[in-house]
Amino acid sequence: MRPTVAAISRRRDRQFRLVRSAFRDLSFCGDPAIAGAQTHRQKPFRYRVVNRFQWLLTALRYRLHGHRLSGAPTDRVWYFAFGANMNDKAFRERRRMRPIEWRVGRVKGYRLRFNLEGRPKDKAAPANIFPDTDADIWGVLYMITRKDLVHLDSTEGVPGRRYSHLWVEAEDGEGNPLTAVTYIAEGKESDGQPSLRYIELIRDGAKAHGLPDRYLRFLEGVQHADE
Repeated sequence: MRPTVAAISRRRDRQFRLVRSAFRDLSFCGDPAIAGAQTHRQKPFRYRVVNRFQWLLTALRYRLHGHRLSGAPTDRVWYFAFGANMNDKAFRERRRMRPIEWRVGRVKGYRLRFNLEGRPKDKAAPANIFPDTDADIWGVLYMITRKDLVHLDSTEGVPGRRYSHLWVEAEDGEGNPLTAVTYIAEGKESDGQPSLRYIELIRDGAKAHGLPDRYLRFLEGVQHADE
């Protein structure tokens, strides 16, 4: 059955609104090359145009999945890692992330859960963050660019059907407040058990970055699935 003229018109209007919205969300003033400022090592004009177009397409892809990508690729953001990404083997080696800076971090009003389905089923529950006004969750704050965040998103399946962005009010080890982005997913009502390898990545990453002893003890008490 062919779409009606009205249906085609509505679809085009929706596409136009998505493009217009993506342009509005993307503020290129944070990127000297995009903003038009002169730099000593400015990239060729054609390269900058291609980069802008690719960034716009990325923003549109996020929009189609109900997510928002704002700012310029070079803008810096804090990312809060509470799971395996606290471990350099996962974050720096496997995901090839190169953070500008890192700090110990804490987010109040949330707690760590293992209520997602992993593979193999019932033997490898991934970490998740869950609202709890009486709790807090510790992790590592990494300063990265928005472009790096998009790369990290792609390794975590964002935008997609599992994780999505969650902006939280965090604080570093000295108590300084920071706004950070992390990942959250709609999990099951009951928790499963992580694999031994996965929880060891979390424990080792937490120790290496100097998380508080009480939180290290909490992680040690997490039961892992039988191998």
